[in-house]
Amino acid sequence: MSGEDDLTTLLSTMQPVLDPQTYVFITTRQSIASLPLATLDPQLIAQEAEGTTIVTTEALATSHGFKETVFPCRKISLTIHSSLEAVGLIAAITDRLKDQKISTNIVSGFFHDHIYVPAGRAEDAMKVLGELAEDAKRKRFE
Repeated sequence: MSGEDDLTTLLSTMQPVLDPQTYVFITTRQSIASLPLATLDPQLIAQEAEGTTIVTTEALATSHGFKETVFPCRKISLTIHSSLEAVGLIAAITDRLKDQKISTNIVSGFFHDHIYVPAGRAEDAMKVLGELAEDAKRKRFE
């Protein structure tokens, strides 16, 4: 197993970092091979039966002719190397953000978890995550 899997450690040391870019979700029926991925610089690619979802910056989506973009958002990356088998991290985060009515789209990479939140709520989300980390630190040292 690679990465941390203890929930209290994950929460207390997650150190969220807010990306300055605004990202959007786009979808296309084009094959992956035909997409200009090198210049589209996708943060996420998800292939589904209905089409391929791509998360990229708003500016790159526009410059590549994607007119129908949705969910202008900001990406918050948790800098702790979390295990892909960790239990409860995403649930704890989404539960706390839900209480503040902040929607989330979460992606787990091999090393880190990334939370996409509405662009206008990014600072609120960072505050909530900071409070969650502080709560976990207090619990850790009780």
